[in-house]
Amino acid sequence: MIEVCKLSKHFGSFKAVDEITFSIPTGQIVGLLGPNGAGKSTTMRMITGFLQPTSGLIKIDGKNIEENAVECKKKIGYMPESAPLYGEMIVDDYLRYVAQIQGQNPDEKVPVLCRECGLKEVMHKNISDLSRGYRQRVGLAHALMNDPEILILDEPTSGLDPNQIGEVRALIKEIGKTRTVIISTHILGEVEMICDRVIIISGGKLVADSPTGELRERYGTSASVFVEVSGCGFEKLSETLKKIDGVGAVTAEKTENAGLGHNEKTTGVLVQVKDNIEIRPQIAEAVGKAGFELYELSLRRNSLEDIFHTLTEDSPAENALTEKK
Repeated sequence: MIEVCKLSKHFGSFKAVDEITFSIPTGQIVGLLGPNGAGKSTTMRMITGFLQPTSGLIKIDGKNIEENAVECKKKIGYMPESAPLYGEMIVDDYLRYVAQIQGQNPDEKVPVLCRECGLKEVMHKNISDLSRGYRQRVGLAHALMNDPEILILDEPTSGLDPNQIGEVRALIKEIGKTRTVIISTHILGEVEMICDRVIIISGGKLVADSPTGELRERYGTSASVFVEVSGCGFEKLSETLKKIDGVGAVTAEKTENAGLGHNEKTTGVLVQVKDNIEIRPQIAEAVGKAGFELYELSLRRNSLEDIFHTLTEDSPAENALTEKK
């Protein structure tokens, strides 16, 4: 069990983390999300004991990590985004070295981690010769060396190719069956695939905390409807659709404007659905009555990415990121 209560971290006048509170029970895989600079990594480093909070409390299994640092840290395994490995060492030698440092029996622990992390093919190789995917696996084996109850992973699939990402995801899901896992990632689809719960931080504040499956219902509309018509522009179409009960925001959407000999200019919009009301029949009727020609009317389930942008759009970090693009 991890308990975080009113946790803050200031660097001078800058508030990297601003009084966030949450708790994570044993055996849950949690995705920690947020824009660049939102405070995710700072939060993770405070939970692991690497950084001291400016204020607030962190408890591991009911014990204050500042007052019981050694005991609490023994229960935590941490893999930073770029795992600090000794490139000149052979994988087997490196893991045995880590085992000895942590007071573990290398002959017992290394073969188990080799099998668990899929390292059999590279145990004889220098770490510097490994692909990034295998280096991540070695870093994961290092984090698991003392058989921690809690595993904290910062961007575990960053820089991996699609095959490596799939392998690491499968590995994390397997590990999560017996441990509490916190994952910080920018790959939102990854969170939907492997996490039981999502915590979103924006501007140092906690803005969402929900089971993954309930996130859309709690923090945003669960679906949108795409409408493509000809015979009018965006303003006229938007005005027509907003008269329908259950229609939320209407935004312009790019259309393919092609196919089946279709050369006429069309207008496309994305309609947010309020309270999960079925509005497609009413849209079709309203478009017909207005004299527009309907080319497409389709339901689009909103993704975690849509919710993420909605919740973090006012974040200074997110705005800076958007401006750079």
